[in-house]
This record gives sequence, structure tokens and C-alpha cells, in this order.
Amino acid sequence: MDLQQWLGRATHAIQDWADTFGGYEPHPSLHVDDDRFAAAFEEFTGRLKDNYPFFHPHYAGQMLKPPHPAAVVGYLTTMLINPNNHALDGGPATARMERDAVSRLAAMFGYDTHLGHLTTSGTIANLEALFVARELHPGQGVAYSADAHYTHGRMCHVLGVKGHPVRTDVTGRMDLGALEDLLRTGEVGTVVLTTGTTGLGAVDPVHRALPLAERYGARVHVDAAYGGFFTLLAGVEGPEGLPPEPWRAIARCDSIVVDPHKHGLQPYGCGAVLFRDPEVGRFYLHDSPYTYFTSAELHLGEISLECSRAGASAAALWLTFQLLPPTPDGLGQVLAAGRRAALKWTDLIAGSDLLELYQQPELDIVSYFPVVEPATLAGVDAASARILAEGMASEDPVFLSTLKANREDFTARHPEIAADADGARILRSVLMKPESEHHVGHLHTRVARIAQLR
Repeated sequence: MDLQQWLGRATHAIQDWADTFGGYEPHPSLHVDDDRFAAAFEEFTGRLKDNYPFFHPHYAGQMLKPPHPAAVVGYLTTMLINPNNHALDGGPATARMERDAVSRLAAMFGYDTHLGHLTTSGTIANLEALFVARELHPGQGVAYSADAHYTHGRMCHVLGVKGHPVRTDVTGRMDLGALEDLLRTGEVGTVVLTTGTTGLGAVDPVHRALPLAERYGARVHVDAAYGGFFTLLAGVEGPEGLPPEPWRAIARCDSIVVDPHKHGLQPYGCGAVLFRDPEVGRFYLHDSPYTYFTSAELHLGEISLECSRAGASAAALWLTFQLLPPTPDGLGQVLAAGRRAALKWTDLIAGSDLLELYQQPELDIVSYFPVVEPATLAGVDAASARILAEGMASEDPVFLSTLKANREDFTARHPEIAADADGARILRSVLMKPESEHHVGHLHTRVARIAQLR
């Protein structure tokens, strides 16, 4: 893949199209001479170096990685036109691309019918799903896992509905006994299930929670912002394959959120919200006197809480899906590599006397902590913080992240650790990049060596 060549093709293609409308000279007020640009660009690129190397396999920290070159080219090419996917007259071509890409996402989850669109983030996508849920169940609250993303509590506050965190079990999944106790009260109209928590990558048991929610008349929303694309590995043979039951059950849930800017190889921000019942579009109905007039066809702005949205995001996703479709043989191979990397590092940790696994990974997030003597929460916390800092500062750096585990969660998994603090930071490695599969040996060696230097 020659990104420079692809970008050259992009600029030529757009210029050729622009020339069909006749030549023109840019206004003098827009002119910037080359020397002035060079000076500003040098400072600009210098400032950009104040970043972590998200692109490198030695970066195994937060949920960050570069977009695929196809997404970069798709975005930049379309940005030269700069369409707005709010109304069809703002971006007719990219509106069609968005519908196509969203349909492929819906098919990936098994939806036979759907209404959906792209958003600027998973946060906004979740807001839209909970907005519709509120309209369908006025006066009732929303239940979500205590380990779910903080978005849900925040969005409940924005929408003026009561949020109900539900405790998790020893695997980080929603405790269904606690959920049923809550549903019995009649206070909950919507249950949010998470397929891939951002902390540990835990997958709520959708297949068991769904009939429970249905029994009490509650709507089910799936927050698959992080883990959604792992449905491509459901039932796949081999160690990277996932149990199919929770993923297959998503097709029967009322709404789904997924973030292509995570495992879909897209630039920020590109989220998506999908509804199984297209009739929920009635809750979005509005009018605008200067848009929605070029076509009787549904405009994307008529089914979205957002107004202006980058057509370039839709174009980037569409082009990526032409090359790496959301199928087990397409994008599924990218996720399989990350899953294999997580399993490989898990085996290395299991054989180490310097590191201990916090819990078995379900997706591509590995959680672990340094072995300390005496074995206390305070000791684990201090050692994890030291490894994080020294790993980034070394000549051969390794980039990790930490996760704060509270006393109850930690000791439930590791009762041998003395609970002398309210919790402890553990180490957390997100292996989103497929290249990680070939670098986990080095990552493990580096982390273990730093842990040894205590």
C-alpha cells in the first residue's frame, strides 16, 4: 500500500472533476505563500510529535490506533469537496454511501430491518438510543452494568431519566440476578447490555439477559461501541473464535451502537446507531425551511439528533468496506489477529513469576498486575504505577495503560491479596492492532524486565 501514491490519485481525481465546472481563481484573501506555509507547517509537525506512537506495535495502551490507508484516502478525497450529510442537497453521493455502509453494519449484526445512521461518536450514538428509549418508556429509568461506559450515566442525566447501575459478577459481566431484582420494581424501561466493556472487554450475556428484559416489558439496547465488530468471530473455529450465543442474540435487541473508529479502522469520529424498528424514526420528525427540499427521499438529518455531519466519514467507511468488508473473511481477520495476540500474552503471563493475570480476556484487552511481596493492594498499585512510568521512559519504550480496580472486585478475583487499600491500579493492554500478534513476546519481556527491577 503506497499511501502517497493513493493520495496523489485522490487529488488528481477531484481536480479533474472540479475542472468540468470551468476554471476559476481562488480569491486573493485565501492566498498563503510557500515560505509562510513552510514555517507554519514546520511548527505544526513539530507539535504533533508530542504524541504517543499509536501506530506502533509497542503501543499497547489505550484504544487508539491509526485508520486504514483506505479510510485516510477516502476521508481526505471527500474532504476536498466537503459534503455535509445532514441533507441530501448537502451530500447526495455521501448520503448514499452512508446508507450503504450502515446497511452493512446492520447486516453484520443480523438485523433484517433497520433505521440508522453514522454519528460523530459512540457517546452521541448512545444518547440517540436512550432518547428513543425514553420516548417509548416515559417515566421509567435505564439499567446498565456498573462496568458500562460512564456515557450511560451521563446521558441519563442529560435526558432527565434515572440511571440504575447494576453490579457485575466476578467476570465483569452484568449480574442477572441483580438485574431481575431491579426489573421487578417496574422502575426500569430500558436495559443496556455491553458487548465489550472499555475496561476489561467483558461481554454481557445478551442471550440470557434479553428474555429476562422481555419478561418485564423492558427495551434492550446493546452498547457495542468497543466490541461490536467481534461479532465477526462468533462461532469461528480456532482459538480466536468466540461463543456465538451473546452475539447472535444481538439481532433480537431493539438498538445497537458500534464505533467504526475503533475496530472498523476509521478515523475519529465515526460512530453509528442502529434501530431494529424503522418506525422509531417518528421521534426525530422535524422540519427545516431551507433543507429537505431536493428530494422526497428520507434525508439523514431527519433521523438524527445531530445536524451537520461530515460526509467524509461516510465515504471513508464505504471505501474501507469495499476493500475490507465487515465479514469473517474481511475485517474479521483483523480482529482475529488481535484476539490471538491477547491469548498469546495471556499464556506468557500464566507462565511468569513476575506478572499475574487479573482475569481471562474475552476480546483483545489483557489485564494483569505485578507480583509483589508482601501481596497487598497498596503494593500492587505502586508497582503498576512504576511499571507504567518506567516503561514509557525507557530507551526501548513500551506503552501501557492502567485500570483502577476497587477492593471488592480485586479481592473477589484474587483473595490472596491483602485488602489494605480501597483498590489498586492494574496494568491493561489493548491489542487492537493486528501487528500486535507478532510483538507480544517483546512486550511481555519488556514489562517483565521492568517488573523485576523493583
